[in-house]
Amino acid sequence: MAEDRAQLRERAEAVLRRLAGEHAVLRADQWRAIEALVADARRVLCVQRTGWGKSAVYFVATALLRERGHGPTVIVSPLLALMRNQVEAAGRAGIHARTINSANLEDWDQITAEIADGSVDVLLISPERLNNPDFRDGVLPRLAATTGLLVVDEAHCVSDWGHDFRPDYRRLRTMLAELPAGTPVLATTATANARVTADVAEQLGDAPDHGSSRRAAAQAAHQATHHDPLVLRGRLDRESLRLAALRLPSPAHRLAWLADHLERMPGSGIVYTLTVAAAQETAQFLASRGYAVAAYTGQAEDADRRAAEQDLLDNKIKALVATSALGMGFDKPDLGFVVHLGAPASPIAYYQQVGRAGRAVASADVMLLPGPEDTAIWRYFASLAFPPEDQVRGVLHALADAGRPLSTQALETQVDLRRNRLELMLKVLDVDGAVRRVRGGWEHTGLPWSYDTARYARIARARQDEQQAMLDYAAGTGCRMEFLRRSLDDPEAGPCGNCDNCTAPAFTADVSAEALRAAQTFLGRPGVEIEPRKMWPTGLPAVGVPLSGRIPPAEQTHPGRAVGRLSDLGWGGTLRTLLADGAADQAPPQDLLAVLIEVLKDWSHGDSPWPARPTGVVAVDSTTRPRLIQAVAQHVSRVGRLPFLGTVTSTAPPGVHRANSAQRVKALHGAFTIPDALAAELREQTGPVLLIDDLVDSGWTMAVVARQLIQAGAPGVLPLALALSA
Repeated sequence: MAEDRAQLRERAEAVLRRLAGEHAVLRADQWRAIEALVADARRVLCVQRTGWGKSAVYFVATALLRERGHGPTVIVSPLLALMRNQVEAAGRAGIHARTINSANLEDWDQITAEIADGSVDVLLISPERLNNPDFRDGVLPRLAATTGLLVVDEAHCVSDWGHDFRPDYRRLRTMLAELPAGTPVLATTATANARVTADVAEQLGDAPDHGSSRRAAAQAAHQATHHDPLVLRGRLDRESLRLAALRLPSPAHRLAWLADHLERMPGSGIVYTLTVAAAQETAQFLASRGYAVAAYTGQAEDADRRAAEQDLLDNKIKALVATSALGMGFDKPDLGFVVHLGAPASPIAYYQQVGRAGRAVASADVMLLPGPEDTAIWRYFASLAFPPEDQVRGVLHALADAGRPLSTQALETQVDLRRNRLELMLKVLDVDGAVRRVRGGWEHTGLPWSYDTARYARIARARQDEQQAMLDYAAGTGCRMEFLRRSLDDPEAGPCGNCDNCTAPAFTADVSAEALRAAQTFLGRPGVEIEPRKMWPTGLPAVGVPLSGRIPPAEQTHPGRAVGRLSDLGWGGTLRTLLADGAADQAPPQDLLAVLIEVLKDWSHGDSPWPARPTGVVAVDSTTRPRLIQAVAQHVSRVGRLPFLGTVTSTAPPGVHRANSAQRVKALHGAFTIPDALAAELREQTGPVLLIDDLVDSGWTMAVVARQLIQAGAPGVLPLALALSA
């Protein structure tokens, strides 16, 4: 037996050399994991730092298992970028890897055929694919029955205690129960504290049944033939990283600092931002200062993201300015720096992102530039968490009463939840067995379900603790790497001797006057477009609103303008303060009114001018900020020398802007009244009217009011607002 294992290790080392070079040698825990998977058919959880070589474990194990006649390895991976990197890495080891994802629909039939004939060694799939009805019912059972090794990459996503919990990952419990007895399983992550590690290990060892006797039998067989998962947890130190933090007084100072100091940073790297708007603005500013950069966000087209990734891999650009969409999955071992323009919401998420740098270089710079707006952004993302029980029950009742599958769009007309939050909730309920995704939408399973109030409250408190820990990290005077390692419950955490608190800082907070002026000018530029709504939400007639399909062009608004977005680096801070929930209703500051007039001037003769000069001003009534809106409308009227025609009165309930599109239109339909005097003025207009509001969130208030104004006689409507929500 010892001789067999010695030979197995020799084969493992040979595969590793094909994968990583002729001088590569397996680490002790890499071999322990491979041995457990190949020789003992165990379940293994590897919690190891970025760059340790977790992918080498599953590629080497795959090669050895395939030599023994086992079926293909299935890797569940969260991001397309990670999949692309892994397919290329597998090829270096002589392993044929394919991927099924939303970007290669045309290849699915061919890949499925290759799986059936045994020519695929590795299949990479996203966790979302596990519950695609066609894949789940047609491909997954056959795939699970033939799987030689199941790999769960970025396994912290399995745990709702993790910083990047994804409900689709929990569906792995079903696949685990479907695996034949003796199928090895490997879960890997670089970012799991003790609580997340225990949670993931528990799920690896226990795949709960939801009623299928076949699954129950498979689970019993697994428990009878397998030991508890082997957990291999390593040191999380990163000697190559020089961590630092600088608190600068304004967004303009942070941009100026980047412009002054980015050139000194080694090689190429990543500048992370918290929002899409900040990524786009930062990339534009750095480009204006002569840097070769590209923006990378989840809103960009896949082809654009792939091109940006490749440019960074090829060192054609100095930096990729990215949101967390670039977090997991980007593999550039010689990445020389990571700068955060704004702090992530937890030290664990921060460690995961900075871990992209310094994997194959002796030294990499990691800089945090926090801002006071960070906490507001954290609160926004926290608001998207699992909804309260009454809203969840409302969805379950709607599905039960329907007696048939309902699409997400149909559910939106019946529940007061935004699309992304509704979809997240449905995924959790699916994993819990209360609903099931089928062709045509979602259906109620009839199985009992309980709302785990205590657990959700504990998770919310854990998130708050993580946010406070991130504030403590930014302000702390102790070793920064030690702080991050302790946040991940690394028992060997100690001073790194390399960060700005352990040794002399590599960078100062100095910015040049010229760069600061340029940043202030850039961020001071006002004006973003308000795009008109062109389609009514689905399902409105079913809830008594006689609107559907395309909004007739004659009833649409023209493209409008706002000073900025709430998430902007420039005017965002002023707008967030003025329009915050609970903020006092007050006249807007004079500098904001002045810049609003600049927006109008630019709109009148800029690149996309209004179709005709407005002939009057109309305000939208507000139950929360009537003074603010009236002050803005009167100012525009006076300075623009346009008559103030009147105010559209409203009975719309407060907070309707937080609902999904269908619920918003349902609440807004019939909620506005055009006074007779205003209607008479509208019929006298020869040009479009400016429609004034404070905040445009979904755009439905503008769409509904504009339609009524046009039907009352207005020749057209030009929306004008202080802010866009995003």
